[in-house]
Amino acid sequence: MNKSELIDAIAESTGVSKSDTEKVMKGFEEVAQGIVKSGKEKLTLTGFLSIEQVQRKARTGRNPQTGETIQVPASKAVKLTPGATLKKAAKGG
Repeated sequence: MNKSELIDAIAESTGVSKSDTEKVMKGFEEVAQGIVKSGKEKLTLTGFLSIEQVQRKARTGRNPQTGETIQVPASKAVKLTPGATLKKAAKGG
């Protein structure tokens, strides 16, 4: 399912217009990106999903083609953690 299909499905499910649903989705994206960018907060939709910025330490890696050892620098990443209801849905519950 892509973004436009998601907007259509939410609009149909809630009875809200597609344009209003699209505005809400855009607002959610902006807020989530701001939280991840700041790295100070964690966005939690209780039971569904958590989104946060995490710090990855520098580490030693290996080039899979040559086997050569390389240094991977520290970096920032996004961590998505599924909540209990999402895990249950994945298991067919």
